[in-house]
Amino acid sequence: MEPIERVKTAAISLASDLKVQAFGGGEKPVETIVDMDTVQTLISDWNAMSKKAANSTIEQYGPPNEAIQSRLIWYNNGPWKRTIVFRDEIPHDFPQPHTDVIENFINYRVPPEMFSELAKFDGSVIVERTKGEVSSRCDMEAANIIALNLMNDIVTGKLDAVKAREICCEVTSAFIMNRTAPYAEALQFNVATEETKDTDQVMIAGAMVDQVFKKVNDLFEGNVNNQVN
Repeated sequence: MEPIERVKTAAISLASDLKVQAFGGGEKPVETIVDMDTVQTLISDWNAMSKKAANSTIEQYGPPNEAIQSRLIWYNNGPWKRTIVFRDEIPHDFPQPHTDVIENFINYRVPPEMFSELAKFDGSVIVERTKGEVSSRCDMEAANIIALNLMNDIVTGKLDAVKAREICCEVTSAFIMNRTAPYAEALQFNVATEETKDTDQVMIAGAMVDQVFKKVNDLFEGNVNNQVN
């Protein structure tokens, strides 16, 4: 990128940030509904698990709001801010071998110091600090509900990662055997309806001033060298 383009990009980025923070912005849900014939055509050659997740989600929430060859997307469906069913499967062996094909998102702010504990618990629990979101990606919605309930227990100090993994195995087994499993049936905490993003803090000002002085010095030394030569 040319030097002038770097400055232009930084200026546009700053203006965009100010506009979004002042007037709102970010990701906007799509309200359109995809025709089911289109959906069925798209998922016709998907693998069995992805197709099952797609059809189960359609049965529960209706047709998706967006659909492309690699994924279907719902917005504000049930307790979720967003749901994505993927064509491509990701192998995952906790708590049992399966493939991750469905991801459910909620508004949730996780303190940065809790990130590593959540990573120890489940690598498919994904924290987006800036957007203020947490998602879980698994083979079915119930598994994501379990993971997010346990995520909340870890963040609120009720459990550590080791105990949460044990409980995840217990609840998953109970759910599969059609026994009572509240942690698989519904989120056990109130989900924020307002934005929970964390835009962090501005720290670059001092560094930019320092770079300005260095740039002026570079130009001055360049002019001196040119005159000498």
